[in-house]
Amino acid sequence: EVQLVESGGGLVQPGGSLRLSCAASGFIFSSYDMRWVRQAPGKGLEWVSSIDSGGGWTTYTDSVKGRFTISRDNAKDTLFLQMNSLKPEDTAVYYCTKGVIRGQGTQVTVSS
Repeated sequence: EVQLVESGGGLVQPGGSLRLSCAASGFIFSSYDMRWVRQAPGKGLEWVSSIDSGGGWTTYTDSVKGRFTISRDNAKDTLFLQMNSLKPEDTAVYYCTKGVIRGQGTQVTVSS
């Protein structure tokens, strides 16, 4: 059974940083591209970033380019999202995904 467990969210002031983690199990993590998506209050899912199976290729939605960094540790079956210079509009529940499968999410709130 595929399991994705996100962690690392919280309340942070504008300009602050957080590092999200996603622990994966139930599949060969190193064989799959992975993604982060988010859902802001009252809105639909928004794609944030993707990384290929080896970690050598990454891509980001325009609104987070230069502020967020996606990475992975295939030895530990873990996906990361380093988020810097956070803005109130980054407030959302963040999910890691394998295809259409996602975890329970972790809440990120950016507020003063």
